[in-house]
Amino acid sequence: MPLFLLLIVIFFISFVLTMVGLGGGLIFSPLFVLLKFPLSTAVSASLFLNGIAAVSAAITYFRKKMIDVRIGLPLLITSTLCAPLGAMLTGRTNVKVFSAIMASVIFVAAVRMLFSPKPEPVGADVGSLRRMIGGGGIGALIGVMAGLLGIGGGVFIVPLLIYVLKVPTKTAAATSIFIVVFSSFSGFVTHISISSPNWKFILPAAIFSLAGGQVGSRVMAEKLKDRTVRRIFGVVLLLFTFKLIQRALLW
Repeated sequence: MPLFLLLIVIFFISFVLTMVGLGGGLIFSPLFVLLKFPLSTAVSASLFLNGIAAVSAAITYFRKKMIDVRIGLPLLITSTLCAPLGAMLTGRTNVKVFSAIMASVIFVAAVRMLFSPKPEPVGADVGSLRRMIGGGGIGALIGVMAGLLGIGGGVFIVPLLIYVLKVPTKTAAATSIFIVVFSSFSGFVTHISISSPNWKFILPAAIFSLAGGQVGSRVMAEKLKDRTVRRIFGVVLLLFTFKLIQRALLW
């Protein structure tokens, strides 16, 4: 694929996924592998571009006061602490079975987001303390799942915040982006300590990822309704379901 065309693709991936609380890594990594990038380059580039898109979107969401930091911080802390636990459980768990179960759960969440007949309740009856404690619990669960499956946990955050804590859809997506910033750059730092990234590709690509994150976050904040955001995320969840099934079959 010509470099300029790849940069345009990176822009659109960042544009779409930052609208639903993801940075783009869900697609970047497999895309770069398909394009026959060296594995170390594919992973490090994916994490860096994911973080750049997330930072770009998070700035907009902070300015719009859409991020619920009371949920985000406990979620960030507990997911970071529990990810190593998930990694340690990998050798003691039938990951193929676990992936199949997770695919089923995510498929149900995707169908609910796509075909829910009415907007979800916005959580007026959920107190601040419950949201903080719930955010910590969700973070712990996401950290274990992410460590066990070796994937980013961002794709789990939005549906759990919406359906467990009754967080409004846009707030859930914006808070997820806040978490993705830290997880992406943490992983990137780890990878560049092992092998040098391809800065000649990453830096130009980061400009397009940054722009995609800005445009995507502004469109979500100002143009889209909660229902539309849920539909877009539902499609992303369906794609992720197929990815999990593929991994379960090939594990």
